[in-house]
Amino acid sequence: MPPIFPPRSNTFARASLVAIPLLLAAVIGFLVWWVHSSAFTKVGKTIPQPVPFPHSIHVSVVGLDCRYCHDSVDKSSFASLPPTETCMSCHSQIKTDSPLLAPVRQSWETGNPVAWNRVNNLPDHVYFNHQIHVKKGVGCETCHGRVDTMATAVKANTFFMAWCLDCHRNPEKFVRPLDQVYTMGYQPSENQETLGARLVEEYDIQPANVLMDCSICQDRKSTRLNSSHMPVSR
Repeated sequence: MPPIFPPRSNTFARASLVAIPLLLAAVIGFLVWWVHSSAFTKVGKTIPQPVPFPHSIHVSVVGLDCRYCHDSVDKSSFASLPPTETCMSCHSQIKTDSPLLAPVRQSWETGNPVAWNRVNNLPDHVYFNHQIHVKKGVGCETCHGRVDTMATAVKANTFFMAWCLDCHRNPEKFVRPLDQVYTMGYQPSENQETLGARLVEEYDIQPANVLMDCSICQDRKSTRLNSSHMPVSR
């Protein structure tokens, strides 16, 4: 009776013992690379907007404070977007015929909000409160990057859990004086960890074991309610 499997089957079997683990490692490696790539995270990618709002001009040239547009960032869990009235307080007199501002003028005339596209979007199960971070000395640029140099706002960080936990484990590396929270290009006046350790105590920031508790970032019903404020009209 002839053998069921030809002699070369042994060679194939031995080769598969090496090839299959290598293939699995390659697939896993690719997935890890993909999840951390800008194609997946959208870090540094320009998000199309109905109006090409140049932060670099409004912040660096005009000198607007972050709170002029995001006026609830230090009072609420969400930062809010400016109502059309805020835009028109200037653009009813400046660049009144600019075709780029047509959506703003249309919003003003109709009362319908400008449909801005979200740049930073956390998972539904994550609760992030802007107010507490601002009041504890976390600067805008720590999370959002050098907005003052951005022609159009882009996602500056992944906002992966590991990225957030880096700050929760060692807040002294990131906190700054409250009068510098909105400063772009901030440079500490002394060693950051020395200053940060003092500010952590002064601001009564909870110890790492508390900040690492899952309940800190769990969802709240108010988060979903607040998310309905994303498009804001006049």
